[in-house]
Amino acid sequence: MNINKLIPKDKGDIETAEKLNRYAYEELKPIVPQLLTWIQDMNWPVSRPVAKYLESISEHLTDDIINILKGTDEIWKYWCIHVFGLDTDKAIDPRLMKEFKRIATNPTQQEVAEEVQELAVELISEE
Repeated sequence: MNINKLIPKDKGDIETAEKLNRYAYEELKPIVPQLLTWIQDMNWPVSRPVAKYLESISEHLTDDIINILKGTDEIWKYWCIHVFGLDTDKAIDPRLMKEFKRIATNPTQQEVAEEVQELAVELISEE
């Protein structure tokens, strides 16, 4: 099977996104970076089923998530804190929690301006 067919084509491609749950991380590993881009804006219809799948395999995504959190896309960071922090029932990898704490306690100006720090503070206060 061509796994690239499992990358949603547009923000309304919920049908494709819902197929992700049929596959293990190992099967979809090559397309995970593309899947992560679909949670850049959780207002997109496709983002919810993609986020649900990514959260289910989050133990494999720590390095990818940390790279996003160290980047400059504040909205993407905001949604990563939601999906992989506030909205998860899973244990958070200590390396990931360290980055969440960094945002909460030593944020960039942009992280403050886009309320990313505020969300990180909320997360670590629940810890």
